[in-house]
Amino acid sequence: MSLRYGLRTFVLEVVMIAVALAFLFPVYALVTLSLKDKQQIASAPLSPPSSPTLGNYSDAWSRASLGSALLNSTVITVVSLVALIAIGAFAAYFLARCASRLGYTLYVLFLLGIVLPFQLGMIPLFKLADSAGLLGTYQGMIIFYTGIQLPFTIFLYTGFIRALPGDYANAALIDGAGHLQAFTRVVFPLLRPITGTVLILNAVFIWNDFFTPLLYLGGSARETVPVRVFAFVGQYVSDYGLVFAGLVLAALPIIVIFLVLQRYVIKGFASGLKG
Repeated sequence: MSLRYGLRTFVLEVVMIAVALAFLFPVYALVTLSLKDKQQIASAPLSPPSSPTLGNYSDAWSRASLGSALLNSTVITVVSLVALIAIGAFAAYFLARCASRLGYTLYVLFLLGIVLPFQLGMIPLFKLADSAGLLGTYQGMIIFYTGIQLPFTIFLYTGFIRALPGDYANAALIDGAGHLQAFTRVVFPLLRPITGTVLILNAVFIWNDFFTPLLYLGGSARETVPVRVFAFVGQYVSDYGLVFAGLVLAALPIIVIFLVLQRYVIKGFASGLKG
């Protein structure tokens, strides 16, 4: 059966091309501006660079100490993701399999954590972190991100686990395994698609967050990449070539992670909505 190429198909193709160009334009502007010096940016900011230069990248790396900033961002992001997956997956397993009123109440409370904006508690959390001596430390940021992103992580995991047949875990329990063994050896390996979704969505949020590291880590040796890149933007002078070069360097790790996990993102997110 052959498909006819009509006006509707042509219009859809034009719309999709236009949408693709709209999404690609910021990437083009980001890379183009990072390859220009100040004179080229001032005269023709969006035109292709007449004489591309990689000097902005080396200057951004050295002047903003992006090497240490990338290390800080990596440590905070990786440890936070490990904590989110370990706590969120096991908590979701309990909530998904618990048919009591307690399980439903706890699940609703976690959903409220998604609805309520965390900005409402920024001042109390800052004072609490200050009193506990967690300002300017990895531990403070890891605890913050784990707590803030845990409701969203549990929401995704719970929906996915509810869509899984319960026979796998029940068989392990009948064979004498405990709930912890049934979860770690039977259930968790089945959560690979949604785990990929949890990884990429939380990693993008934590890696790109600017306000919280500025508040908790500003002025310390633990500053993350967005905070260090912000140093190139001043009240009177802004070196946008260095800013965009720093943004490109900061985006590369997340782009690599997304390319590796992209096949899990939509699949896991769609499955997580079934519950």
